[in-house]
Amino acid sequence: MGGVPADNDPQLRIEKLGPLGSWANNAYLLVDTASNDSLVIDAPEGSEAIIEAASGTTVRGILVTHSHVDHIARIELLQGALDAPVYCHPAEAWEDRPGFVAPIDDASEWEFGNLRLRAIVTPGHTPGSTCFLIDEHLFSGDTLFPGGPGRTRRPEDLQQEIASITSRLYTLDDGIAVHPGHGDDTTIGQSRGEYAVFSSRQHDPGLHGDVLWLDA
Repeated sequence: MGGVPADNDPQLRIEKLGPLGSWANNAYLLVDTASNDSLVIDAPEGSEAIIEAASGTTVRGILVTHSHVDHIARIELLQGALDAPVYCHPAEAWEDRPGFVAPIDDASEWEFGNLRLRAIVTPGHTPGSTCFLIDEHLFSGDTLFPGGPGRTRRPEDLQQEIASITSRLYTLDDGIAVHPGHGDDTTIGQSRGEYAVFSSRQHDPGLHGDVLWLDA
């Protein structure tokens, strides 16, 4: 898999690996083409494809968007094969998962080659859900999808997730591409427009679960 150069930065190559595994996850390999340094986002079933794609690059880190099993099912496999540190938010670190070795917060940044990626912590789908931003690309895990937010288990989780999205993500430029943990891409501008329809309506205070901005 050769990946595609980012439109605004040919030095950044993005490889979308997926759908992978039983839950049809997306994982991502980000490569600095000048140095061949790279970063990996998430470790689902089928991560052998990530290992193959990363061959020939020096993986500087494995970044975890959140610790639901479909996103970390092969974390030990990846860490062992790629010999790279694993990063996640402390709220996502499981004691029985020794591969989670380095914490993420809102000040977290990673340099690989001449490129820099930063964390944006977006609690709601899970307490420590984290998105990652590089140039015009946002990797949103299960926080934001085309059409709506990630699934929530309680009304208060949805409210927290909406607050994260509106205050942390919808402040980004319209043209930023959103690459989620499952399915197709969207843009910040497209998603913000859909949310405007949602926010103009009254909603049951118990709303949670699978929510679509245009249908709820």
